[in-house]
Amino acid sequence: MFQQDIQLIAFDLDGTLLDSVPDLAVAADQAVQALGFPSVSEVQVRDYVGNGADILIGRALSQNLTIDPSLSDELRGKARELFDDFYQQTGHRLSHLYPTVKETLQELHRAGIKMALVTNKPSKFVPDVLVQHGIADYFVDVIGGDTFAERKPNPMALNWLLEKHQLDAAQMLMVGDSKNDILAAKNAGCASFGLTYGYNHGEPIANSNPDYVADSLAQLLDVVLVSA
Repeated sequence: MFQQDIQLIAFDLDGTLLDSVPDLAVAADQAVQALGFPSVSEVQVRDYVGNGADILIGRALSQNLTIDPSLSDELRGKARELFDDFYQQTGHRLSHLYPTVKETLQELHRAGIKMALVTNKPSKFVPDVLVQHGIADYFVDVIGGDTFAERKPNPMALNWLLEKHQLDAAQMLMVGDSKNDILAAKNAGCASFGLTYGYNHGEPIANSNPDYVADSLAQLLDVVLVSA
């Protein structure tokens, strides 16, 4: 049982609800190769995601978590355009929900807990992904990486949710797989639930000191819902 009366749960998307790396890797690889750069693998891209598409493509061009400062803005912009086009063409066919995700969202919905999506993914890609995987109707708010001037780990999106729903920080929980999610929660003053299976640049999520660490999203039910 959770210590507080949680009324709103904010979820990250990629690496938390959805394993989207297979499609992201295809698009990133096609984009960098189209510009004459070396191929990138799915294994590499798993470490590159989590900070938005601009950072992802910069890392793919650099073949490193640290973006090569010699890459021009023009080149990175062209690579981003190509990436967006190729990613749209994938149709998200290779992406899939993690185990227990849909069942957990259903249980939380039945319990009357509001849910929001707060992702660093570009907004234009989010609605189709949610609809395709049958989870769009669970979220009262959907916030993309370009919805506000700042994205996670900045707490702007979480603060907006608190204000919109007239909640105290103690009444909201952030669920994610990366240090950006945990830091956003800390910066907003709310608790965090970290998942071990997602994308966190190869670093254990426990190192970011979330309030809870879990191997499965289903464990969220034990944290949030009060047993009968």
